[in-house]
Order: sequence, then C-alpha cells, then structure tokens
Amino acid sequence: MPHRLLFFGAMLAGFGVAAGAFGAHSLKGIMSADRLVVFETAVRYQMYHAIALLIVGAMLEHPSYRADRAMQTAGWCFISGIVLFSGSLYVVALAGIRWFGAITPLGGVAFLAGWIVMARAVWKRRETFL
Repeated sequence: MPHRLLFFGAMLAGFGVAAGAFGAHSLKGIMSADRLVVFETAVRYQMYHAIALLIVGAMLEHPSYRADRAMQTAGWCFISGIVLFSGSLYVVALAGIRWFGAITPLGGVAFLAGWIVMARAVWKRRETFL
C-alpha cells in the first residue's frame, strides 16, 4: 500500500507542476482572469494534497504505521479529493462547464476527511515519527 500511495503522490505532484506550467505559459493569454484563478486553485490544492499523499506513504513505511488502516484511508481520501476538487475545477476552468463546480465541495469534504483521519491516526500512536 505505501508504494501505491507514494507512486500516486509523485505522479500527481508531477502532473501538478505540468498543469501549473501549462496555466502560466499557455493559458494566460487565452483564458479569462476569473477562469485562470479557478485553474490556479485546482493546481494549488492538487500540489498540497500530492505532498500530503507522499507524507502518508512515507509514514506507512514506518514500522508503527505499516498496517494502519486509518492512515491508508487518509491517503485514499487525498486521492479522491484531488480527483473531485481539482478535477472539477479543471473542467470548470478549461471547458467552462460551470455546473461541474457543484462537485468541488465533495472533494473538499474528502480533503477534510483525509486530514482528520490522518490526525487521528497520528494521535493514536502518540510517538515520535522521527
């Protein structure tokens, strides 16, 4: 499980960098300022949570977290959040399909759930990770 989450974290971070570069260099002249802000928000949250995913994957490599189902759940919540939150914002920004923004809060809930589950898993261990 840790390897999958580390793989997804690395891939999603890489895609986030590519999307950010695409937005900065290709979309600035052709997209409205409002839609560009939506695109940048999607990239920013994707990067935050890709990094969180890498942290979760690294924590699952630690012996005390190796089989921690809560930590695994946190990782899958972050992936779901990226797909729902950032994905829906990419659709709104790139395709202009505004009603797709109704999906965005579901991704936000997935992000919040991931952070809560992760915090609970760490609190249960009450040990220094390092």
